[in-house]
Amino acid sequence: MSDLAPERLRPLLRGTLGEPYLYLAETASTQDVLREGDFPHGAVCAAEHQTAGRGRSGRSWDDAPSTALLCSVLLRPPPGALLPQLSLVAGLAVAAAVEAEIGGAALVKWPNDVLVEGRKVAGILLEASAGAVVCGIGINVNQEERDLPPGTRTPATSLRIVAGRQLVRGAVLGTVLVELERRYAAWLENGLEGLADELERRNALRGLRVRVGGRGGTAGAIARDGRLTIVLDRGDSVLVESGEVELEPEARERG
Repeated sequence: MSDLAPERLRPLLRGTLGEPYLYLAETASTQDVLREGDFPHGAVCAAEHQTAGRGRSGRSWDDAPSTALLCSVLLRPPPGALLPQLSLVAGLAVAAAVEAEIGGAALVKWPNDVLVEGRKVAGILLEASAGAVVCGIGINVNQEERDLPPGTRTPATSLRIVAGRQLVRGAVLGTVLVELERRYAAWLENGLEGLADELERRNALRGLRVRVGGRGGTAGAIARDGRLTIVLDRGDSVLVESGEVELEPEARERG
């Protein structure tokens, strides 16, 4: 029986997220399952394999079946909420869960990746429609080096590689949901202001050389509204709201 099967996962749930819980051996995308149905806040869908998984900016998300944690969580924030901030909220939750599982530091690479030892271990994808946000979470859990995609912008790793042991994906999911519920509640109450200290502590880009929109500079703090501060080479600072931030080669080696 899979470690993500409902019978094995439900005893691991410790909060309100995860009801209902949908488990699929294979689907095009867990995002589509939740977006196309009429599910309540907190619904979760997980799959062993996605045939059309996707990441940010329309990129594909490839997975080796039954090794990654591929899931989506349906959130129904109040009207007027700044929905793009939820990628950072989810990123913090995933980073905290990863740390709890492997005992090593995990950082958030603005706006939607989680890094361990400078390598990407997880990604977040937000899709909003009709007052709901479907938060897709992909975590490399039990892949070995041969299972990971080569030639990615940020080199990939898995929890198994870092920890040196196989992990229970259901336990990882249970921890992710607890950490997400805590940070989502804090965000509802105070926005990113209440998470600012943790965001800065986990800011993987701060101090690194980056390029965004053809401009070079040094990444700084994540602002209280979720934008990334970049000090340009000419000396002035800009706040980046969206777009691809690329590490320059020397920063990539450091990061």
